[in-house]
Amino acid sequence: MKRLINQKPTRVTQWLLGLLPFFLLLALYVGASNARLAENPNDKLLPSMESFGQAIERVAFEPSKRTGEYVLWQDTASSLQRLGIGVAISAAIALVFGVLNGSIPYVRANLSPVLTAISLIPPMAILPILFIVFGLGELAKVMLIIIGIAPFLTRDMQQRVTEIPDEQIIKAQTLGASSWQIIQRVILPQVLPRLIASVRLSLGSAWLFLIAAEAIAATDGLGYRIFLVRRYLSMDVILPYVVWITLLAFFIDLLLRLLSRRCYPWFHAQTH
Repeated sequence: MKRLINQKPTRVTQWLLGLLPFFLLLALYVGASNARLAENPNDKLLPSMESFGQAIERVAFEPSKRTGEYVLWQDTASSLQRLGIGVAISAAIALVFGVLNGSIPYVRANLSPVLTAISLIPPMAILPILFIVFGLGELAKVMLIIIGIAPFLTRDMQQRVTEIPDEQIIKAQTLGASSWQIIQRVILPQVLPRLIASVRLSLGSAWLFLIAAEAIAATDGLGYRIFLVRRYLSMDVILPYVVWITLLAFFIDLLLRLLSRRCYPWFHAQTH
């Protein structure tokens, strides 16, 4: 039936429709920038494309006079290391405690209330406590990411485990499977792709906590650089950094999606 709800764009049309809003935003920015710079050539709020190019060349392709390092790449490496460690530890915690909470009632009765309480604590509210307890080094920044996303991931894993049909658990027990064998062979294969999906959803929050921690106490990193140059109103540096963070987040999400599709094709066949 020729109704709008039943019509699907081709792959080329889908790409064009997806890129169209970005081109419109770019055109809107260029128009606004040209208008402001025509009134005030020294305006810093909406720099020109030429200013962006000069700033990118300065931070990405010219060594720092103070350290001799390429600032953008050093900041990127530091931030990605913190983000990777924090997200990996959070995913491991979620997998272990989420599966245990979801599959073993005694564990769920013991840990689920405290997990719910921890998940309701605003991570940013305890940021000063983290710096007091763990110092101003790397550990505090990683801990903020863990405290920020691990409870969400764990509760999501617990929910996914409880959604597994009881018939599968009963059939496995009928065949003589122990509790560990049920977890290993029935539960884990079904929740691992969902864990990847949950990590993808939590990446935005992980970046938020990372940027906040770097802005308060760091000597390098993408968040540190943004908040360092804000005092000079260096929008020609801030905006490229924001775009770069967005691109990094997009590619990390893409890699996780490709990993999930490659390792668990059956899961994506079910969701389409």
